[in-house]
Amino acid sequence: MIDPFELYFYEDCPYQDESAELLKLEGRGKLRIISRESGICACAGDLAEYYERKSLKISSYLRDGEIFKPGDAIFEAEGDLKLLFRFWRVSQTFLTLMCAIATKTASMVSAGRKVNPDLIIATSRKTHPGSRIFELKAIRAGGGDIHRNSLSDSIQISQNHLEVAGELGKLRAMKKIEIEPRSREEAFKYVGMSDIMLLDHLSPEELRDLGPELKKLNPKLELAVGGIEASRIPEYAPFVDIIVISAPYYANPFDFTTKIERI
Repeated sequence: MIDPFELYFYEDCPYQDESAELLKLEGRGKLRIISRESGICACAGDLAEYYERKSLKISSYLRDGEIFKPGDAIFEAEGDLKLLFRFWRVSQTFLTLMCAIATKTASMVSAGRKVNPDLIIATSRKTHPGSRIFELKAIRAGGGDIHRNSLSDSIQISQNHLEVAGELGKLRAMKKIEIEPRSREEAFKYVGMSDIMLLDHLSPEELRDLGPELKKLNPKLELAVGGIEASRIPEYAPFVDIIVISAPYYANPFDFTTKIERI
């Protein structure tokens, strides 16, 4: 499997760091990534593991789910100065993104569970290419869950599947079967074979009326909704078990800064 960090750092420095070469930087240094905002940390441990594989010493880092405030150090490492300068910008950017995802997720979970304590906030497969492994970890660091890791680990029969496959016969599988019906009529037709039913783009009022009818026919059914704005989570939370949302992946990056000094 390709190491994503190898790709990230190669993309930023495919040959050599021209600035470090011009200044003839040598010796050992210390790198500190510091936050200017409050939030929740994610994936600093993954970055630390990569640094250690490159013979850099990790002084400290925040664990997934740890809260930080302005002035806190998210990540500290020591070692070869040239390598620290090479890793600096990508490391900082990586953590600003992952911590933002975790923090945004936590805010959505909090908003939904104030209304429905059992609500699951689950994110979609709409991750940024090459970053899924970390973005999914960041979601979990913020208290969210994953709707689907990949096409290989779950079954979701979407509206497009229904359009192409036609009428569904008897379905049996080792995994849960999730169906996204195209209409109210189709929801009732397939409720018995669904473990999860994804009711996209319905209003809270429609879900309030439809949900109990479906669960009466299949008491084990879990209801999910997607295609909603994050601000409307509290409106939908009373009527579903799961809200599927992509918004955390597009959270505004945090404002971090990096300090490097010679030691």
